Amino acid sequence: MYIPLLKDIVMIFSLAIIVIYICHKMRIPSVVGLLITGVLAGPNGFGLVKGVQNVEVMAELGIILLLFTIGIEFSLGRLLQIRKSVLLGGTLQVLLTTLATMLIMVKMGQPLGESVFIGFLISLSSTAIVLKIIQDRSEIDTPYGRSTLGILIFQDIIIIPMMLFTPILANTTGGLGESPLLLLAKVIAVLVMLFVSAKWVAPFLLYQIARQRSRELFLISTVTMCLAVAWFTSSIGLSVSLGAFLAGLIISESEYSHQALGNILPFRDVFTSIFFVSIGMLLNVGVFLQAPFTVTMVTLGVLLAKTVIGGLAVLALGFPIRTAILTGLALSQVGEFSFILSRFGIQHHLLSDEFNQVFMAVSVLTMALTPFIIVLGPRIADLFLNLPLPQKIITGVKPSIEMKEEPIGDHLVIIGFGVNGKNLARAASASGIKYVIIENNPDLVRQEKQKGEPIFYGDATQLEVLRHSNLRAARVVVIAISDPAATVRITDLIRKINAEVHIIVRTRYIQEIQPLYKVGANDVIPEEFETSVEIFALVLKKYLVPKVDIEKFISEVRFDGYEMLRSLSKRSPTLQDIKLHHHDADIVNILVEEGSSVAGKTLAQSDLRSKYGVSILLIQRGSETIVNPGSETRLEPDDQAVVFGTPAIITDISTLFNKLDEEC
Repeated sequence: MYIPLLKDIVMIFSLAIIVIYICHKMRIPSVVGLLITGVLAGPNGFGLVKGVQNVEVMAELGIILLLFTIGIEFSLGRLLQIRKSVLLGGTLQVLLTTLATMLIMVKMGQPLGESVFIGFLISLSSTAIVLKIIQDRSEIDTPYGRSTLGILIFQDIIIIPMMLFTPILANTTGGLGESPLLLLAKVIAVLVMLFVSAKWVAPFLLYQIARQRSRELFLISTVTMCLAVAWFTSSIGLSVSLGAFLAGLIISESEYSHQALGNILPFRDVFTSIFFVSIGMLLNVGVFLQAPFTVTMVTLGVLLAKTVIGGLAVLALGFPIRTAILTGLALSQVGEFSFILSRFGIQHHLLSDEFNQVFMAVSVLTMALTPFIIVLGPRIADLFLNLPLPQKIITGVKPSIEMKEEPIGDHLVIIGFGVNGKNLARAASASGIKYVIIENNPDLVRQEKQKGEPIFYGDATQLEVLRHSNLRAARVVVIAISDPAATVRITDLIRKINAEVHIIVRTRYIQEIQPLYKVGANDVIPEEFETSVEIFALVLKKYLVPKVDIEKFISEVRFDGYEMLRSLSKRSPTLQDIKLHHHDADIVNILVEEGSSVAGKTLAQSDLRSKYGVSILLIQRGSETIVNPGSETRLEPDDQAVVFGTPAIITDISTLFNKLDEEC
């Protein structure tokens, strides 16, 4: 059966592979590549995709999943850490950009409602592009990185009130007849539902689902929760996107949020890719070709205005001018959420198709220029530092400390909290080593969290779960789980996240060692070999091999990755001289009992060697070991004498070590 949509999807992703590959080579973010893919594949490009409406339906699902994951990632704790940048910096940036845009549009003759809405569109920046670039440059923890992150978080949140406010703006132009009071009542009802669900319903449901230890059940339940809340909000006249965001917020307040995020991200990436492609399909290249000067000048005007306003917002926080310039440049583009919001504007007749095409062209150009702008940012900032500016602007007014708690670093990550994990955590705690535990047993997580353990629920095969442990700053990771396939995947993911961290893996069998070394493990401890080593150590001890030689042998075995036991071709040099081939001899420990014939006598007085043909190799006296005792050494009661001789003779002389009354 022929499926047209399937052909369109194959065409989209085939073209996307080529475009994103080229973009990657040119160090252009993949989001821009997806937009270009849409331009080429859409009806205004080569016309490769016919069912644009079907693609848009899938794009809607991408929007839902995008806002759902934003909701999951957002938390009050994260907000409080950078609250000044979020609340003050974000408010100033959005408000000033909206006002500036509104004034310009009103001057150009646009109605007030449309002017404010266009201000909304211009005020938003691209979280996806900016954070990706900053993370790749390892600048997320710099002052400008934190201030940029704070403002982007505010923009991600303010998109929801903007969506709610859009119908009211449309009403000013005759586009809506619904009462704002009714809208407010609906919002209050949704907020009550949000509080009840986040506080009681979601934690209970997710706990019961997580207890089943089924990834499929957890995934389906998470997606169902997202779609159900989105359907609920749409059924009462609110936006689907709002419902998706609220569903994410509900889950974010539970201890299962990181697992949910890890499960949903692959699906989100696929569907949001289609969303960005669908946005590109809406772009009419002819608009740029018809008025290249206008589009170019508007693009430069948006970049300049947003840079100045974003920089002023950061300066108001007391940061130096360098931080302000870098932040302003990072926020200078139009963001992907503006595309979502523009659809609301079209639905409510706040945007004309002609204006929307110009807006799309400008937005795509600002996004495409962003990577180059951020790279040039430090040079531009240095130019301003050479100007004769006031000292307070250059150095900034020292801002209050926003991050009360430094993120954990140089720590130990323990994956799996079974017997080995618990013992390791106890040892780390006793040694003062900071550690984090990842465990996928919800009952165990709940119990240990109540005891104060730094443990959280999650499947460590998910990238987001590993990142939540601040893996980039960890020194050592110990993987102590019983799933061989999962162990290999976790090791591979850890090595990709942090090339320097030391990975120690506990495994069970010989065949699991090499695959783990191949994906980046530093040390692999197989239980099978460790058991053999312990047993053999006991055997050597019984054969009177000195303790130092036994420890050296064990170290050699472990040092070469147990190759000695695997190949059976190596022998420790400390064992070369051990004579194990006298099958007619035996070595036995005999207790010297009080009142026996030899108790209190020296070895010379006992005359065991010349009279019976046996030798005492060592004497264990409490914690003292007397190796190769001399003839003047005295046998004391409760000594352990290690005797070498034939089994028959040892049996005969054993009576000399027993109490005299037992001899009869």
